[in-house]
Amino acid sequence: MEYVNFGSTGLRVSQFCLGTMTFGLQCDVPTSHAILNHAVDKGVTFLDLADVYPVGGNLQTVGRTEEIVGEWMRGRRDEFIIASKCNGAMGPKPWQQGNSRKHILDAVDASLRRLDTDYIDLYQLHGTDPHTPIDETLGALNHLLVSGKVRYIGVSNWLAWHLALALGRADALKVTRIASVQPRYNLLFREFERELFPLCASEGIAVIPYNPIAGGMLSGKHVGGEPPEGTRFTLGNAAWRYQERYWHDRVFDTVEAIRKVADEAGLPMATLAVAWVMANPVVTAPILGASRPEQLDATLAAADVTLDADLLTRLDDLTVGYRFGDADR
Repeated sequence: MEYVNFGSTGLRVSQFCLGTMTFGLQCDVPTSHAILNHAVDKGVTFLDLADVYPVGGNLQTVGRTEEIVGEWMRGRRDEFIIASKCNGAMGPKPWQQGNSRKHILDAVDASLRRLDTDYIDLYQLHGTDPHTPIDETLGALNHLLVSGKVRYIGVSNWLAWHLALALGRADALKVTRIASVQPRYNLLFREFERELFPLCASEGIAVIPYNPIAGGMLSGKHVGGEPPEGTRFTLGNAAWRYQERYWHDRVFDTVEAIRKVADEAGLPMATLAVAWVMANPVVTAPILGASRPEQLDATLAAADVTLDADLLTRLDDLTVGYRFGDADR
């Protein structure tokens, strides 16, 4: 496992990050621990969490994923780079969500308790908050950095203009800048190539994309019809989101075209999909998820694959419409 620079910071992270949002609902505790062990055996030391995980859950399940990882990690904290996030609802009150100073300070303390640690390496805003001034949010994050509870700060699910505004205000306020972004990115969703990625390249922002195999769609295991039980396409309150993103006839047609390219290249579809994400020079470390340990083998195999120019061109031609938000282009 190689280590890569985390944007323009002095931090180095494993070239893959393990996503944990399946832990605690889609995966029980023994399976979650088995996935963690398998990833670590393969050299992955960068773990991504969020306080609202597991995905597909509700206010009764929030925090469960952090508890599972905290229990597994106990006594080995220094062996891992831990990332977590706040923004989503952690309770029924209006102040128990968003990017206000109150919620950020409450949320980080709760995450630290669940993870059984006194610091989080990368603390990210899981979304934007139109009700809170960006200066208040940046001030709260800077407070966490100064206090030592957090080492670096990042964002997830932000558009380019949100990031640009935050960078400008951080400079004006003379507080620490955002170090990373976590966007959705794969062959079936390429819109961030247009504005967010050039901004990240210009400003030295690390990019840790999630959904590199589109929730399993780019593994080739889904062929249409009704979404199968036990997958993200039928999982609690996440089902509608994943179906809206990917469960469409045009997507299945594209997946079949990609399958032919993968077969000709002699690669599993999941390996090809992750290798394509890694071929973008702006990408720092893709976030790989799994519901079973062995699912990681195909995605981690992308570390040993370099796609040639002709293959990249073919994939670009097949999916260029997803770059412009128009799959029929």
